[in-house]
Amino acid sequence: MPKTSFGIRIENELLEKLDRIVSRSKYLQTSRSEVVEAILAYYFKSNSAHEEWTRRLIIKKREGKL
Repeated sequence: MPKTSFGIRIENELLEKLDRIVSRSKYLQTSRSEVVEAILAYYFKSNSAHEEWTRRLIIKKREGKL
């Protein structure tokens, strides 16, 4: 399946958690990109109402409730 690259910016706290997952998964020889892609793939495949749920998450984050 073709892939597209794009840059993202995340909070340092999230980066630390992402790096912790990568570090604990050394035996898989994974990367940040692969972990993020796996999370997104799971999210989109498991949540059929992802658009509305995502909008609610964005609002909560902007309100400082996330």
